[in-house]
Amino acid sequence: MREKLTHIIKAAVTFVTKERSHSEGYYKRVEIFNKYSLVFHAIIALAIVFLIELFSRRSFWSACSFVTAHTMAYLYNAFIVFASLALVYLFKRRSFFRLIISVFWLILGVINGCVLSNRVTPFGYTDLKCISDLLTMTNTNYFTATQATACLVGIIILAIVLVIVFFRGPKFQGKRRFIIAPLSIAALLFIALPMVTSAAQKTNIVASYFTNIAQGYEDYGFVYSFSSSVVGRGMSKPDDYSQSTVEAVETNVNAASAETNTKKPNIIVILMESFVDPAEIGYLEVNEDPIPTIHQLEQEFSTGYLTVPVVGAGTSNSEFEVLTGMSMQYFGTGEYPHKTILKEVDGCEAIASDLSAIGYGTHVVHNNGGNFYSRVNAFSQMGFDTFTSKEMMDITEFTPNGSWAEDAILVDETIKAMDATENQSDMIYTITVGCHGDYPTEAILENPRFTTTGSDTEERKNQWDYYVNQLNKSDEMIRNLIEKLSARDEETIVIAFGDHLPTMDLTDEDMKSGSIYKTQYFTWNNFGLPKNDTDLYAYQLLAHYTGELGIHEGTIFRYHQTQMDSANYQEGLELLQYDLLYGNRYAYEGENLYPKTDIVMGIDDVVISSYHVNPFTGNVVIYGSGFTNWSRVYINGEKTGTTYVSGHQLMVNGSNFNDGDTFTVNQVGSSNTIFRTSNEVVFEDPDATETTETSENSEKENDHVE
Repeated sequence: MREKLTHIIKAAVTFVTKERSHSEGYYKRVEIFNKYSLVFHAIIALAIVFLIELFSRRSFWSACSFVTAHTMAYLYNAFIVFASLALVYLFKRRSFFRLIISVFWLILGVINGCVLSNRVTPFGYTDLKCISDLLTMTNTNYFTATQATACLVGIIILAIVLVIVFFRGPKFQGKRRFIIAPLSIAALLFIALPMVTSAAQKTNIVASYFTNIAQGYEDYGFVYSFSSSVVGRGMSKPDDYSQSTVEAVETNVNAASAETNTKKPNIIVILMESFVDPAEIGYLEVNEDPIPTIHQLEQEFSTGYLTVPVVGAGTSNSEFEVLTGMSMQYFGTGEYPHKTILKEVDGCEAIASDLSAIGYGTHVVHNNGGNFYSRVNAFSQMGFDTFTSKEMMDITEFTPNGSWAEDAILVDETIKAMDATENQSDMIYTITVGCHGDYPTEAILENPRFTTTGSDTEERKNQWDYYVNQLNKSDEMIRNLIEKLSARDEETIVIAFGDHLPTMDLTDEDMKSGSIYKTQYFTWNNFGLPKNDTDLYAYQLLAHYTGELGIHEGTIFRYHQTQMDSANYQEGLELLQYDLLYGNRYAYEGENLYPKTDIVMGIDDVVISSYHVNPFTGNVVIYGSGFTNWSRVYINGEKTGTTYVSGHQLMVNGSNFNDGDTFTVNQVGSSNTIFRTSNEVVFEDPDATETTETSENSEKENDHVE
């Protein structure tokens, strides 16, 4: 059998690597292709861009519409691909590298099409930094087993084709120009391409900044838009950035600063995942109001529309704007600051660091992974004291599709965070996840209380039915939280906001607000703050409400509170934002006033109180507190298989232990990140103890007989 397999492999290798003789016509065609290769490259580039748009738009007619309605943008996208194809002139195996470059662009287009089938925001360079997050989402419906299998098969077929083309494809037989060719290619890529890009931007063929990323990709094409997300990361230095211009902005802020209130109420900020009021959708009808609590709050307390930077996905960008007061419009296309600049700086001024400076305890509560969107690092950079992620929660209830934790657990966890700091005002940032997509296209709910009408397909109706029933659970969570807050003798304000609309292919025309970038926010307080409905941008939200509370802390938040009506409001915001994140921090006189914190994961300690070896199964049962589904036993520092039984009990196979081993219980996040560790315990093997005792007794008996 082994000899047969070896023979087959040798035969395959010989077939692939053996020089193949071709007909005279074949060589003539190759010669023509080489002679007119630039013309063929232009044709290939045009075809590749059309196919990419076909994949991205998932419609032949939509791709044709892009070509006819945005012809110059289409040609410019083709020029980018054409320029990249010029790299083949550096090699003899031009066919192979031509195939590599073409496949590279086509794969990006396929990925974008897959991404757009699950969310509104298209595929950008920074999404590559979120691959680790996607790999941790093993219990979601973003990628089915069929899709994963198809991708694997496609990769294998592609690899085989590339190997065959590499060994058996034609080689360039003409004279290679080792000086002219590299210089010409460099001129094309580094002189001609930037000049054409600049001309295209100046003539509005394409835009240098997308106020609406999804629309930008639609109007300007995937190739250009994705490329701009690669080269246009971070913030560009403002033309007038200098110490004097920053100080001038600060002077205006300080001159207009209002008197600070001595009261420090608790501030609860709640991110409502994928929140939309069904009444805001023109075509949708629900048999019963799924959010009566929220509607009552909107009637009695301040509310309004909130303009957010993303649609359907990208929660961390809305989060970034709300918590820092900084605007995403000054970043490059598809930027995720959580994954980029917040991994480079040492501290980023935000609501947590500002409130900590005046005595607040600051906490995050979230029933999803601590490493998702690199949040542990991001919240540390923003100055939070503690972060209770799902790894620190004893979660036992999950959404009907099994993808996410239910939000009910957030009520007690939020209260627990408040109780952790006695005689201290608290700022709690609570993040929900129960309404997160993907929403099942099949009817998985039995006799749902809430049902919808108005959808154009049965699959969409099933998705909306699922969504509104989950939305009702979020409403219940808000009601229960406010009831518990009302019972406390503490002044408290709740500010809840939607991070983005759900991924349901909503359009501006569907929304009563007129924009898919507008979500809603609502509030509650127990100290008589007047109702004042105001539409805001996400980066203005907390500055607005801390201003109403008489809290005027922080460079960015004070700027919003004092300069929102000024003529140079956006210019000043851009200056300060660049200065604090990328510049010399002139606003801090060159110092780092808000260094990152040593954030503590969770509120409660993880404690091992005892253990017991089951004499029948041999399993070691560990008793204690603070255990969760993400608790793992580490023996002598090495992780071992752990079975979660309850919040007070874990079980491990006894064969993993030896007498004298030390063990701990760790709360483990993705990538085996240890978030919290219990006390260390020494394991004593009862069998070893019994053997020792028996041996000692035998010796005594023998001595006695003698």
